[in-house]
Amino acid sequence: MLSAFHLSVVSFPLVVTAALYSHPADVPQTSYDFIVVGAGVGGGVVARRLSEDPGTRTLLIEAGPSNEGILPVEVPLLCTSLSPDTAYDWNYTTTPQRGLDDRVLGYPRGRLLGGSSSINYLAWTRGSRDDYDRLARVSGDAGWAWDALTPFMKSIENFAPGAVDGHNISGQVDRSLHGTSGPLTISMPMDLPTDRFVIGTTQQLKEFPFVEDMNSGNPIGIGYGQNTIKNGTRDSSATAYILPALASNLTLDVLVNSQVLRVLQTGSVDGVPIFRGVQFAASANGTVFTINATREVILSAGSVATPQLLLLSGIGNSTRLKQTGIRPIVNLPDVGQNMQDHPLLGNIFNVHTSNITTDDIRRNNTVASEELAQWQTSRTGLLTLPPSAQIGWFRVPDKSGIFAGGDPSAGPTSPHFEFIVADGFAATQQAFPSTGRFFTLVTVVVSPKSRGAVTLASSDPFANPVVDPNFFSAPVDIAIMREAVKAARRFVSAPVWKGYIESEFGPFGSAHTDAEIEDYVRNFTITVFHPAGTAAMAPFNATHGVVNPDLTVKGTVGLRVVDASIFPFIPAAHTQAPTYIIAERAASLIRNSTGTAPANANATAPCEGNTTAAVSGASSLADSSV
Repeated sequence: MLSAFHLSVVSFPLVVTAALYSHPADVPQTSYDFIVVGAGVGGGVVARRLSEDPGTRTLLIEAGPSNEGILPVEVPLLCTSLSPDTAYDWNYTTTPQRGLDDRVLGYPRGRLLGGSSSINYLAWTRGSRDDYDRLARVSGDAGWAWDALTPFMKSIENFAPGAVDGHNISGQVDRSLHGTSGPLTISMPMDLPTDRFVIGTTQQLKEFPFVEDMNSGNPIGIGYGQNTIKNGTRDSSATAYILPALASNLTLDVLVNSQVLRVLQTGSVDGVPIFRGVQFAASANGTVFTINATREVILSAGSVATPQLLLLSGIGNSTRLKQTGIRPIVNLPDVGQNMQDHPLLGNIFNVHTSNITTDDIRRNNTVASEELAQWQTSRTGLLTLPPSAQIGWFRVPDKSGIFAGGDPSAGPTSPHFEFIVADGFAATQQAFPSTGRFFTLVTVVVSPKSRGAVTLASSDPFANPVVDPNFFSAPVDIAIMREAVKAARRFVSAPVWKGYIESEFGPFGSAHTDAEIEDYVRNFTITVFHPAGTAAMAPFNATHGVVNPDLTVKGTVGLRVVDASIFPFIPAAHTQAPTYIIAERAASLIRNSTGTAPANANATAPCEGNTTAAVSGASSLADSSV
């Protein structure tokens, strides 16, 4: 074993290299301007943007391996095989969920270059205008509003001109809403036989309108999904941001297979602690290394690991830290609190079809081999599909009476629940049948009121934290899911489905009364794996929250958070796109606050001055109503 050593801040001159390193001992620098912890969406974006300044040295540290050469990571439809219980997953589990009949859920998070963007289900949904305008309101920073963030949204995207199968996407997307020269490719899926039933329903039932582009700021309705797929292959923060940055400049180093253990205090200024040191190791029994940043440490480890690292570093509830054997440095009681996630339920139908569905790929080795050969040859075929071709976003009517305690959504453009359309069997809580073909209409609560927490199990950095999403602890959430299940039944009652939908499959078919539906919901709901909110943003002068509107950690110097943990309210969206969006603005804020933005920054990402401004009606996290 290598002997332990400390990398000081000033011992050696700058070494100009740019490479991916697989062991801590290989890191060539004695210090960096910036150290970014976690190579997921937030970390990938920030590291790439900071590296665009030739005078800035950045180190990106990832606990898992490189994403390169892993077939299931590359093939879109194989995304479902990447978790749980794989080498590319942190393999967290939840506490017993009282609202789910005390079931314990697997809780995947990506543990490789690209983070969860390398194992997720590829959906690209920005969220609603009201989601971001509420973020601006509760943070007191107008720069987080929809209109202010639109340039950042476009700066991410390289929207593909056509679908993977070459069909005309006119009428399926509004190209004017999207960027065409950003790092990340967004594309439309191939046509499927079920498309005509889904889109036909929007013409037959007014309750389910067609929406041409759900990324317009008003997603209400059902329309074609957009996905992070480039030429039939997954595009992630690794493939779009990190690896191209390594290939094109000499200011970014990337270290994989190295887990950060804690952030270290390196001094203080006017009594405020400075956190610019990072401690990391290759394994629980490996040598512990320390390296410092001259400007900032940026935590982008995600909504589970980021609060864990803050707590391990002495930043959190002082009383609880002492009980865990950790010396408190900054008393921030909200660290790890305010956890939110989207509960998901697969409602399955038996179908009559002569077409090959994704069920055939799972069940028939010949079909699977043929599809893989086609993908490897031409990057076409069913394996280029994301798990869903269409997505729907809907609100529960006010007349339902379930919002007597307040509407948890951000506003009228923000949905209460989601439909995810799957051409096949899409449920993990039921065994995959040996025969039959299926259609699944997944229902998701996307504006939940329930709140959970991430806490420490021990002071051991290699011990998984305690993850408690606390699903359905708020009665309104299960009421929304109940109404979503009813809506799913109404959706497939449209005349266009006649002759295709044969019957409801399994326990879904036995749940009809409100009580039966709620029992079915509690027994079979899982999660979309969208944790958020555990290091929530709040105004600069607020005593609640964890980060300021510029994402600096309250009560510290030199420490910032850039990942989905900063959302005070979870967006009514798949959290991938919102995290890219906040990360692009965060990179702009960092570059301007530290003087690292190059003169031509607008050519790559919008940069701004001090856009923090008072926003009328700034409120606490408890203010969930519109």
